[in-house]
Amino acid sequence: MTVKKLMGAPSANERRYWKAINWQKAQSEVKRLQMRIAKAVKEKRYGKAKALQWVLTHSHYAKMLAVKRVTGNKGAKTPGIDGVIWKTDAQKLQAVSQLKHNGIKTHPLRRIYIPKKNGQKRPLGIPTMMGRAHQALHLLALEPIAETTADINSYGFRPKRSTADAIEQCFNALAQRISAQWVLEGDIKACFGAPGKAWCFQRVQFPSLERASASSPGIESWAHEGNDMG
Repeated sequence: MTVKKLMGAPSANERRYWKAINWQKAQSEVKRLQMRIAKAVKEKRYGKAKALQWVLTHSHYAKMLAVKRVTGNKGAKTPGIDGVIWKTDAQKLQAVSQLKHNGIKTHPLRRIYIPKKNGQKRPLGIPTMMGRAHQALHLLALEPIAETTADINSYGFRPKRSTADAIEQCFNALAQRISAQWVLEGDIKACFGAPGKAWCFQRVQFPSLERASASSPGIESWAHEGNDMG
């Protein structure tokens, strides 16, 4: 079954004019497929989930949403090492058409340093716009699985969860007579930079992609192009 049959296709106007895109429909189509991915994972039908991930990442609607995400956030005006940013509607539409899996070309990160309260500096790697768009596109396919399998009491970097939710859970757990009397806080040094990439790739169900080659290095190559999409 084709991507078009599973998700529908944008109109001719939507492919030609950025302002003509029906974002509500795009989000609805992507959300519907994400729900099917989550359902397949719950039923332990991992082959089907992976096939649906492939469909989603090849969907024109999903590509539109990925480009919209990286051009509509605070980092949209910050270029990567290639100096490219997508300002105009024409540039955004061109980016959607170029968001393909074959012939992916990765770039080094643009490294900057952000001051910390303790006087030290935190390194920040900035991917190119295309690198960010690829990450945003595959986030749409990975998020349904992450949300299905994640711990019910984890709140960091999760959609529709906030600090207030974590505080509420802490209150529920600690306000009882039999609750623990002490809370121990731990700080893992370089927590987000510590897990090895090989460990992550062994435990994350990535969508099926074309076999890596000299012209198309595969998901591992561009996924290493930084991890900041903010």
